[in-house]
Amino acid sequence: MKHISVMTPCYNEEGNIRNIYNAVKEQFDKMPQYTYEHIFIDNYSTDNSRKILRELAAEDSNVKVILNARNFGPNRSGSYGMLQGTGDALICIVCDLQDPPEMIPTFLQKWEEGYKVVLGQKTKSKENPLMFQVRKLYYKIMEKLSETEHLTNVTGYGLFDKEVLDMIKWMDDPDPYIRGLVTQLGYKWCLVEYTQQERTSGKSSYNFNRYFDFAITGLTHVSKKPLRIVTLVGLIMSAISFVIAFIYLVFKLVHWYEFDMGTAPILIGVFLLGSVQLACLGVIGEYIGAILTKVTKRPMVVEEERINFDK
Repeated sequence: MKHISVMTPCYNEEGNIRNIYNAVKEQFDKMPQYTYEHIFIDNYSTDNSRKILRELAAEDSNVKVILNARNFGPNRSGSYGMLQGTGDALICIVCDLQDPPEMIPTFLQKWEEGYKVVLGQKTKSKENPLMFQVRKLYYKIMEKLSETEHLTNVTGYGLFDKEVLDMIKWMDDPDPYIRGLVTQLGYKWCLVEYTQQERTSGKSSYNFNRYFDFAITGLTHVSKKPLRIVTLVGLIMSAISFVIAFIYLVFKLVHWYEFDMGTAPILIGVFLLGSVQLACLGVIGEYIGAILTKVTKRPMVVEEERINFDK
């Protein structure tokens, strides 16, 4: 009998925790050929989420709970939770029920067919249409810049074989971009299309800063092309500046008294080159920051408490 881990990250999800627990339990009640554990990792919630998780763990020994010592961000917390599973495979599903638990049997069927990674791919979404289009634009940019195939409209919702998770754990990255690793590592994978639902309760904790942070993390993990782009931009701007400077010099020499160079071209050139340099330094800084995160060997998450892992 195969054992399956289910991992659900939480942050201020007091209205959704019991719903996702019941929905997952309902699916596994229909599949007696599997045993399962449901791991909840709470990213330092400030509502009643922790109280509800403790109550669930007391009621059901299949529920395992990790309480973080502080908010470590959704990517680090969720990635850490995935690596705590003890099953032959792990299914990652968010707490707000936007990703339908009814797809769990389909994921397991594809896994039994030999796929090491089975991911849900959003073809439609009932979320804010503007946000859905922004996400699509982001995926298109990542697809162009990634050095390997990049999965579009994939959030991480899906199944990961234990072999894949062991490899990610061995890589020891404190802030991994797991979606990008799927194609980079070369394991056999497939996508299952679905329609993303609306949140059943509460409000998403994601804001512009978190989306931007996650986007930059993904970009620095899957590609070095931005570094090459800023190098190319620097070379092009240098060439343009040299040509313009040479043209102005020729005009001044030929029409010494009639040609007034003025300060406007100088100011425009200074501001243009300055902005390009700042943009290039920003890109380089993001890569240096990613290197710093990895070499300092800080833990992905610090636990405050874990419940039912000894059972």
